[in-house]
Amino acid sequence: MKIKYLALVGPMIIAGLSLVSISAKAQETIQYFRPNGQAGINVFETSKNDTVKFNGLKVKVGGNFELTFQALGQSNTAAPLTKPGFTGNVNSLIQLTHGFQLPMANLNIDVQLADGIRMNLTNYLASRHHEDSWVKGGYIQFDKLTFLHSELVDNIMKSVSIRIGQNDVDYGDQHYRRSDGGNTIYNPFVENYIMDEFSTELGAQFYYFNKSGFFLMGGLTDGLLSETVVASAKVDATTGKPLKYDPAILGKIGFDKQINKDFRFRLTGSVYTVNSDYSNTLMGGDRTGSHYYNLFENQAVASATTLNDAIDYSPFSGRVNPGFSNEIHSFMGNLFLKYQGLEFFGTAENTTGRGAAETSNRWATQFAGDLIYRFPENTQNFWVGVRYNTLKADLLGTGDVTVDRTAGSFGWFMTKHIMMKAEYVSQKYLDYPTANILNGGKFQGVMLEASIGF
Repeated sequence: MKIKYLALVGPMIIAGLSLVSISAKAQETIQYFRPNGQAGINVFETSKNDTVKFNGLKVKVGGNFELTFQALGQSNTAAPLTKPGFTGNVNSLIQLTHGFQLPMANLNIDVQLADGIRMNLTNYLASRHHEDSWVKGGYIQFDKLTFLHSELVDNIMKSVSIRIGQNDVDYGDQHYRRSDGGNTIYNPFVENYIMDEFSTELGAQFYYFNKSGFFLMGGLTDGLLSETVVASAKVDATTGKPLKYDPAILGKIGFDKQINKDFRFRLTGSVYTVNSDYSNTLMGGDRTGSHYYNLFENQAVASATTLNDAIDYSPFSGRVNPGFSNEIHSFMGNLFLKYQGLEFFGTAENTTGRGAAETSNRWATQFAGDLIYRFPENTQNFWVGVRYNTLKADLLGTGDVTVDRTAGSFGWFMTKHIMMKAEYVSQKYLDYPTANILNGGKFQGVMLEASIGF
C-alpha cells in the first residue's frame, strides 16, 4: 500500500468522526441489554443482573455505521479457461486498486415494553449484499413475567430468559464477536471467520443461568432464513421424496465466571442440527456481505450478471460456504480467557451435511484463535491483536481443500462509541483444482475501518 494513502485517509476519517457527539444515556433505560458501544465488548448472553429500574415504556433508537478503506492485492495460478458467452479467460482476476468500499449502516430500535420485557428490531439500511434497506429481524425477550402474578414464576425467572422471534441463531460464541453490516464495533478485526456461522431464523431460545456461572440454552427454529408456506418442489436425492421442513434444534452448555477482579473464564459447547430442510443457511445467512471486496472475481462474469450491481453478484469474498442446505449437523466449542487486558478467544468446529441433490454427507472443520491485548489498564481503549483461522472442507465438485488466514490488528476507541482499527491480512487457498479460479489463490494487504455504535 502506498504510504500517501495511509497519511491522507487516517487523519481524514478521524477528523470526520470527531465531529460526532453521541449520548449513552438512552441505553440506561433498557433492561437486560447489550450496549452498542465499547461497553458491549465481550458481552455474550445478556446478564440476569437487574440493574435498571423500570419507569414505563421506553424507546431507544440507535445505529451502527462503518467506513472501510481497502488496500488488498490478490493472485492465483488457475489454468486459463474460456466459457461460451464470456470474453477472455474467466479465471483471470479483477484488477484491484486502493480505495473506499460502500459504507454500511444499521438502524436499531429497542423498546422497553414492560418490566423485564424488551423488544429489538434491527434494520440493514445499506450493505454490500443488499444495497436497499432490509429488515434483518426482531425479537422479544422475557426476563420477567410479572403479568402472570405468580410468585413461583417470578422466582423461576430470576434464572431464566426467553427470546422469541426472527433472531440470530445462538450457535457458538463467535456470532457475538462478528461484524454484522454496519455493526463492526464488537469485532477486533475487519472480517469474520472464513466459514461464517450466522443466520437469522424464526424460533425460540430458552436460557437457564446458575449463580455458579453454569448455564444452559435450548432452542427450536424453523431452520430457514426466509419463511414460506409453500410445499417444496425439490426432491431429496436420498429418499426420492419432496424435501421436508424439519425444525432445527440447537443447544448450548457453558460456564462463564469472573473468577476474581483480574481473571474471567468462559467455556461453551454448542450444537445445531436439522435432518431435512428446504434451504438452510447456517453457513451463509449473512445478508450484508464480506468486508473484503472483489478478491477472486472475474470481470467478464461480473459484467454479465443480471443483478443491478456487480458488487452483489459475488458478495462473500474471502469466505467459504460448504453448501449444506438440506441436512446439517454442526458442533462448536469456544474458550474465552481474559486476564486483565490480555484476552484469548478460541474456536473449534466440526460440521457435516449435504445438499438436496447429494446422497451422502460431506464435512468441514474450522479452527480459529484470537489473542488480544487491551490497554491502558484503566480504560482499555487501545488494543493490538492477532488471529489465525484455518478451514478444511470437502466441497461439492471440488474435493478436499484448505484455506488459511492470518490477521493482525491495531485499534482505538476514540470515545466509547467511536472506533478506529487497522488490519493486515494474508489468506491462502490450497488444494483447489487447476481449473478453479481459487487454484493457488492468495491475497494480502491492509484494511482501515472506522466504526460508530450507539
